Amino acid sequence: MMAGSGNTGITRWKKALAFTWLGLKATYKHEEAFRQEVFVLALAIPLALWLGESSVEIVLMIGSVVLLLIVELLNSAIEAIVDRFGGEIHELSGRAKDMGSAAVFLTMLNAIMIWLFLILN
Repeated sequence: MMAGSGNTGITRWKKALAFTWLGLKATYKHEEAFRQEVFVLALAIPLALWLGESSVEIVLMIGSVVLLLIVELLNSAIEAIVDRFGGEIHELSGRAKDMGSAAVFLTMLNAIMIWLFLILN
């Protein structure tokens, strides 16, 4: 069993929010793909508000891009861990990075399909 930090209540939430902000800043600083996807989200929000015909459509459109950012964050975390511990070329390291990349790709396809179906329907 892992030991907890001892932080509870509002202190725990404040620290978690601080770590979240650090993670977002680090990813934005070091990952070009994440910066591009943030730009896409900045475009997607007003477009979804304009093109979406219902609140469900708007949430699906914006949510699909937010999901892409989430998966990109996880992929970046996988890459950072592999790079930290995998100094030499190893099949499993490459496989982990490829799987993370595939997850981003499938999430991107998901977002594109949602937008196309809702716009063209």
